[in-house]
Amino acid sequence: MAESTFNEENEEISFQIIAAAGQARSLAYEALNRAKEGDFDAADDLMEQSRAAALEAHHVQTDLLTKEASGDHTTVDVLLVHAQDHLMTSMLAQELIGELIELHRKVQH
Repeated sequence: MAESTFNEENEEISFQIIAAAGQARSLAYEALNRAKEGDFDAADDLMEQSRAAALEAHHVQTDLLTKEASGDHTTVDVLLVHAQDHLMTSMLAQELIGELIELHRKVQH
């Protein structure tokens, strides 16, 4: 029974990371689209929302790391690895999209 509960907790944590990271990535791409249209105020606002969503995912990840550091081991399964992958690719997308927005800003001004 404890194993089942633990897996459900692990699943919940994984889905929290996936949802927040996916939202962050989607907002970043929407920001890029706005920048392509020349709407840099909207692009900046969307990137700020993207960073907030990524921070939410990062907080969940940090909680896992804190638990691990205190000796409360988390079993790593494919879903958790998938969640971490989502978070990392989202963060990379944000960095690259931020640079692309700045390039659009320079070209259009």
